Amino acid sequence: MKVRTPCAGLRNLLQGLSFSDKYYSKHNRLQTICLYSKMKPQKCHILDCSWSTCTHRTVSPASILPWRFFSCKEGTKIPSKRKQNASITTSELLYENLMKSEQENWNDISAGYKAMTKRIKEKIEELHNKYTFNLRSPRIRFGENVYFEENGCIFLSKADDEWATNDVLYYTSQKNLKCQDVLMTTFTNQKHTMLVYTEQDARFFVDIHCTKDRRFLTINSNSKTTSEVWLVDCRNPFKLPTLVQARTEGVIYHIEHRNDELYILTTYGEPAEYKLMKAPVASSGMENWQLVYALEEKTKLVDLEMFSDHCIVFLKNAGQLYLDVISFVSHSVQSIKLPTWACEFELESHPEHTTSTCYFQLSSPVHPPKRFAYSFKQNNLIEQAVQEVPIITNCHATRLLAKSKDETLVPITVFHNMNSKELHRKPLLVHVYGAYGIDLNMSFKEEKLMLIEEGWILAYCHVRGGGELGLCWHRDGCQHNKLNGLHDLRACIRLLHQRRFSQPKYTALAAASAGGVLAGALCNTDPELIRAVVLQAPFVDVLNTMRKTHLPLTIEEQEEWGDPLADEKCMKFIKSYCPYQNIKPQPYPSVFITAYENDQRIPLTGVLRYVQKLRKAALDYASRTSQNGNRIPNIILDIQASGSHCDSSWEDSLNEVARHLAFLNKELEEVCHLQHHGKTCK
Repeated sequence: MKVRTPCAGLRNLLQGLSFSDKYYSKHNRLQTICLYSKMKPQKCHILDCSWSTCTHRTVSPASILPWRFFSCKEGTKIPSKRKQNASITTSELLYENLMKSEQENWNDISAGYKAMTKRIKEKIEELHNKYTFNLRSPRIRFGENVYFEENGCIFLSKADDEWATNDVLYYTSQKNLKCQDVLMTTFTNQKHTMLVYTEQDARFFVDIHCTKDRRFLTINSNSKTTSEVWLVDCRNPFKLPTLVQARTEGVIYHIEHRNDELYILTTYGEPAEYKLMKAPVASSGMENWQLVYALEEKTKLVDLEMFSDHCIVFLKNAGQLYLDVISFVSHSVQSIKLPTWACEFELESHPEHTTSTCYFQLSSPVHPPKRFAYSFKQNNLIEQAVQEVPIITNCHATRLLAKSKDETLVPITVFHNMNSKELHRKPLLVHVYGAYGIDLNMSFKEEKLMLIEEGWILAYCHVRGGGELGLCWHRDGCQHNKLNGLHDLRACIRLLHQRRFSQPKYTALAAASAGGVLAGALCNTDPELIRAVVLQAPFVDVLNTMRKTHLPLTIEEQEEWGDPLADEKCMKFIKSYCPYQNIKPQPYPSVFITAYENDQRIPLTGVLRYVQKLRKAALDYASRTSQNGNRIPNIILDIQASGSHCDSSWEDSLNEVARHLAFLNKELEEVCHLQHHGKTCK
């Protein structure tokens, strides 16, 4: 059972690829398949759908922050690609002129970053080759079948190398970044396809899953705050789905199955955090839900995995990872604290329901994945001894708590080289996100290790709006609480400087997608705290975007940002923090933005407007002041024709990361040069 979207790739895709037990009809032996993934079915003619949510990339050199999950808005189509003879409007001409102007500007200045970009790319590739043990697509056994990936498609064969096909397929169909239909297709002699389920409410997104014991296929319809589940009996897949519990505003729930009972991971009851409950299959309404396990206060449920006699729950509290093992036999819970250096975990493949060992990997931004296992028989955690590359030992991790404006304590995770001296003179890269209840991505990234080796300090600010301290942490940073995230970020950066982790003139800020809201807002309210900013496909025009209800995800995202069209107070509140709306003539940090020409989630028009307005404000301020040495910030927009909000090739991602780091190095070296009379920083 996943409470976060699985990553792309076969290993993670199989966390959502499940099969029912074999069953027999009068004429044919059938198997039911459910498949959900973000993988594009480029050559697969069975599926024309995928999960539209996006996560961090596991193969490319990684983005600075995780992508938005149910995120952002579909951009308008590029006017230059319109059909011939179509009329050209004034707005289209303006758009084309802005695009051309920004592309020419980037071409003029990119040469200045070429040498450093090349150096950074070579270093990242060197580290990637060192710490990537096996890029070959894994062959994973699941039940009687073996799965492997080729050219974006998943292939199946019998374990005895005989090819086999499956006769019944359940799948979702995607349209305009939305999945709202579930269909069933048969591959028998009498082939047919039928619509099984359709969702009418635009706030809800549909996915399908199979319970761990392969007894039921679940049709899940989820909004940001409410969910509803229907069951398909895998022994009788042609029977109509049955409802578990009608959607109740504010109640989220997910389903697993064991011994004729449904195990329900839900927010039902007080406090409104996740709990594990159970109910009989035959009477599954919430009036029959019985509590099995509840999380402690301010704890994030990261993942949950069901087994025949146990349930493993992965937890996070203020950055520290824990593993709780629930025994259904002894009715006990064993809590295990995972290594303090660990920031992220990932389950290996898709463990069998009856397995006696659960394998997983732990990592941090600067620690390559290390394999661990929990043995149910031995009742202990086992660290796998074989490690081709040793864990990094010269990096120190520190966890801090910053006091925000309302006295709330905000966690910060800091990494730096243990050999570094005078940390107050070292460059600092601050990371922030703060939306959708999603944690900052803290899995291993080669470029993070490179920065540590070169003397940088890395800080991850777990501000409200994210999910690091549970569902309440998200609620306290969304809609009318969105300013809490800004206050938290400000407090985090100030505490870092107070603790002598760098200083404002050596500090950079990194954010992507929805993280651009807080990063852009901080540039408007506290530009003196940072020297430079790098943004990936940033959401910087919140107000105008949330007014456009014709965009496919706007209604769905009203639960995160509010509805400015229906609520005047909401409109004024969004306007009060929206990065684009609050640009003014003042000294700004330098800003480097990467945007994608064909990004369907972040409107490129909004990014273009933001850059133009920001650049004008910076120049206006410079023209009004005549002090010697007055600095004009660099405002750079790099529009990529290839790549996208969620899916870029290794080469595209590598180039993007290298350009960002080259920009930051150049901005901070300029400060170091002025400060130290010719001596440059590493």
